[in-house]
Amino acid sequence: MLRSTEEVVTLLRDALTGVGVVLPSLCVDPVTGASDEPFALVVLGRCNVRTAEKLASVLRGERPPVGAHVVDVRDGQVGEVMGHVGGKVQLRPVGGGREWDCPPESTRPAAQGEVLRARVRERNREVRLP
Repeated sequence: MLRSTEEVVTLLRDALTGVGVVLPSLCVDPVTGASDEPFALVVLGRCNVRTAEKLASVLRGERPPVGAHVVDVRDGQVGEVMGHVGGKVQLRPVGGGREWDCPPESTRPAAQGEVLRARVRERNREVRLP
């Protein structure tokens, strides 16, 4: 059974969303969609460098992927995944700052609320600085 291009685009969008990647321009190509071709082309579209890096990380099978927010379960600190080097995950604090290395098995996905609290803590810290 062959799926329609629209169905495939929906499946691809859902799969990418499931791994935290959003391609804003993902759609059915309107030119080939209006032609006599049985299947239109899929426009993957343009994205920023962070989205491209995250997509590459997901395709390489890196866990957690670059750009994801995770909790270092060893101390509860929330960080953004910046890369993978030497079997370790490189994390950066949510508000920026010095990166640290963490074993991948010592991470878990951060809930939205945890990321928001980390951002608020960082912002409050910045406001209190002399």
